[in-house]
Amino acid sequence: MFDAHLHIFDPRFPLAENEGYLPDPYTVADYRRRMQRFDIDGGAVVSGSFQGTDTSYLRAALAELGAGWVGVVNLNEDATDAEILELNRAGVRAVRFNFKRAGGDIVGLTMLALRAYELAGWHVELYIDGSMLGSLEPVITKLPKLSIDHMGMSDDCLPYLLNLVDRGAKVKASGFGRVAMNVGMALRKVHAVNPEALMFGSDLPGTRAGRPFLDSDMRIISDSVGNDLHKVLDDNARAFYGLPAKERRIEDPTPTVPLFGPESPTLRLHRSELPLPPPDTLPLPRIDPRSR
Repeated sequence: MFDAHLHIFDPRFPLAENEGYLPDPYTVADYRRRMQRFDIDGGAVVSGSFQGTDTSYLRAALAELGAGWVGVVNLNEDATDAEILELNRAGVRAVRFNFKRAGGDIVGLTMLALRAYELAGWHVELYIDGSMLGSLEPVITKLPKLSIDHMGMSDDCLPYLLNLVDRGAKVKASGFGRVAMNVGMALRKVHAVNPEALMFGSDLPGTRAGRPFLDSDMRIISDSVGNDLHKVLDDNARAFYGLPAKERRIEDPTPTVPLFGPESPTLRLHRSELPLPPPDTLPLPRIDPRSR
């Protein structure tokens, strides 16, 4: 599985209050303990508002997590080309615009996003309240690669979200405890527009959410996307973040039994064991009707 949205709050690195709030520590070890029952072998560590544009924690987290893990950063609009390329070498693959908790100049950030895309192929991850999605749609549609956090947050944004999905945007199936929407219905609608759009994210540790990720959230996703579950839990995100695809062996659940072989229901007989043909049938004697 690939977890396309999680946060790490390492106490070794400074945090800044956001709206008077500071999160509790949440380390790589904490994350691994929480998700140990799942086969997680990759994911995206996303910078939160508490971390500002400091990337020291992110470099440390990616180094500890190892291969298959990528980063998503908040960047100053005046970040240099050299800084972007250095972060790319460290495993960063996207820049995040946080309009829900931080704000910013959409024009300046768009120029930054275009530059990061040209330099390193990065995409934009947008954390935004659904009520703002419609007003920013003319600018957002100019971004070459885009994903939307937490399904856009509310049912009100669904028409705009589905339009973006139809244009190629990806959607994080994450943060079910922080949204104001019918999650199952939203997942089904996004999946119907594009089966490659949805990407699972735990959103751990679920800071300021109504509730954190629950194991039962997997059932909501499974019921919504059916046989495409492997795409949502793994393949879609790996492709979007530029990681190698996993090789999958699809086995026939009811394979055809061979006619001959160890699994054959028919016993093979040697020629000498075959039954002999019946003896020739003796013809009945001919009866002359005149003798009657």
